[in-house]
Amino acid sequence: MTDGSAPRDPASHPTRGRRRAPRSARSRWLAAGGVTALATVLGLSLALRSGAAPACAAPVRVAAPLAAAPPLAAAPPVGGTVHKGKATFYDAQGLGNCSYPILPANRLYVALGPSEYGAAAACGGSLDVTGPRGTVRVLVTDQCPECPPGHLDLSREAFARIADPVQGIVPISYRAVVDPPLPGPLTFRIKEGASQYWFAVLVGGHGNPLRSVEVRQGGSGSFRPAVRQDYNYWLIDSGAGPGPYTIRVTDVYGHRATATGIRLAPGQTQRSAVRMYGTTGGAAPAAGGAAIGSGAAPGTSGDRAVAPRRASSPTPSVSPSPAVPPRPATGASADATLPALAGEVVTRP
Repeated sequence: MTDGSAPRDPASHPTRGRRRAPRSARSRWLAAGGVTALATVLGLSLALRSGAAPACAAPVRVAAPLAAAPPLAAAPPVGGTVHKGKATFYDAQGLGNCSYPILPANRLYVALGPSEYGAAAACGGSLDVTGPRGTVRVLVTDQCPECPPGHLDLSREAFARIADPVQGIVPISYRAVVDPPLPGPLTFRIKEGASQYWFAVLVGGHGNPLRSVEVRQGGSGSFRPAVRQDYNYWLIDSGAGPGPYTIRVTDVYGHRATATGIRLAPGQTQRSAVRMYGTTGGAAPAAGGAAIGSGAAPGTSGDRAVAPRRASSPTPSVSPSPAVPPRPATGASADATLPALAGEVVTRP
């Protein structure tokens, strides 16, 4: 919880609750340090000119560079395993690290710590979170940089479904939802600033977390793998050509869908007619079966390639603010590129 609506242990959000020293105090400290350093340098210079050896002329040791910290394991919750942890809540100010143009209309979303966010590997997945009052389904849209594994930072609305907000922090259990109901067909948003020489796409409407995105120019030739960025765009740094593109998407459970005719239209959301899996959220793919078609229930063979149609542009529910992409972006659009929206709330008596 970051809005101060209820008392909370500052350790639960160490960086969000930390206050900086007043600017004037820091300025005075820096000024005093600067005067001391200048006096030391002048003293050494005069001593060297007079031929005397300074008292501090001992050899200077250069400290060895610090070893880089090992990266956190990218392990987003998958497979329905039940995890134990704690939950807080926050009010999103703009967009989350997953780069979705708008938040879910029901405002049931969650930010995960770095290890479970997995450099955007968890984006677009859904979790069922159970607290003292009941269970709520939330969509992964953001990262909570200071949250350790097991600490979920829920939206205010989601937290209120499982606990009294006055509590601020509560014990929970949670699990990943396998094949949640889909909001519609897959959507594709080519990033602002993209060209035939630099390609980046945001995929929406996939339900489960994604494993891979592959792109090819036109309808034939070899697919090229795109690399997922920690802000959830899939990138081919050398570009994928002028388009239109065929894009093949695979999720962590093996569902695969292929959409054709995706245009190089930066900042616009293009809605395909192909779904990641069955229309009502069926079972996981059968082991040893053929490739899962996105427009049929899991277990059917082959991919179905369908040309996209332009998505409508709903009014955003919040005022967008810049995300964290490394490339400059211009002409941002409010078109919706949302994955599977959170589902119904189950409340215990």
